[in-house]
Amino acid sequence: MLQFITNTSSRHSVSDQVKDFIHGGGRWVQIRMDGASDEEVTKVIEEIKPLCLEVQAFLLLHNRVELAKTLDVGGVHLDKNGELPSKARLTLGPAAVIGVTADSIDGVKAVRSLDVDYVALGPLRKSDLFNDSIAAIGFEGIKDIEADMQKLEINIAHVAVGGVRVEDVEALMKAGANGIAVSEAIACADDVKKATEEFLEALKPYEKFKDEA
Repeated sequence: MLQFITNTSSRHSVSDQVKDFIHGGGRWVQIRMDGASDEEVTKVIEEIKPLCLEVQAFLLLHNRVELAKTLDVGGVHLDKNGELPSKARLTLGPAAVIGVTADSIDGVKAVRSLDVDYVALGPLRKSDLFNDSIAAIGFEGIKDIEADMQKLEINIAHVAVGGVRVEDVEALMKAGANGIAVSEAIACADDVKKATEEFLEALKPYEKFKDEA
């Protein structure tokens, strides 16, 4: 699974990032527009939602639970400063997808009893997605969390996040990740469509469970 997280540091507009990601074959989009107004986010969603619906691309908002409900998107990804997953579930209902971020096994254990659909593990390395105060946990950190999840029989889908590059895909997937979440390496690429295609090609050997949900 390839999740794309939009990035306002890119020279490409958020709408263009999403369009090129979808044209490259991507089907999982998280709209992250830190600092933007709800009106600005709404404008982007209104522009890209028809294309997402046309190709059945899944659309999430970052943190903005009430706006996700208003705009009728697929769900939200909540960071540590976001709303509690339990509260988001009450707002969005049982069909919504809710994701959270964790940088340790304690972070995963804290949400294991909550109604979340996936956990983003990271940051793999320094990334625009994370505050400078949050240390990168590296490959070993992600592998350790995944190993602990297996030992504790925590069966929540999990993706690796934070500065992920195409050359990282094999190691992350072999370590047990169910997918990857990518921002800079796609959003800030000269050719977003081509970068998307490269990630999807790298993920092909590990997509045997993609139709199971």
